Amino acid sequence: MAAGGQDRSKARRNRLLVAGLLAVVALILLLLALTVASGTVAGVEVVLALLLLIASYAIQYAARRDTLYRDRRGR
Repeated sequence: MAAGGQDRSKARRNRLLVAGLLAVVALILLLLALTVASGTVAGVEVVLALLLLIASYAIQYAARRDTLYRDRRGR
């Protein structure tokens, strides 16, 4: 594997790690919002959790797309 391939692989792993961490934080916020928080705070936590989950999905999608189309770019 060339140096560029290793850099891509490392960047992909880092993106997926960040996406996983965002998802975990979002799920914890959602759990807190649904069990402990009440009123406006709960609503804000739910919205924030949904935004974090969407961001996590977008990061994962970009990482997978980069991997999927990596071979076709060089041609």
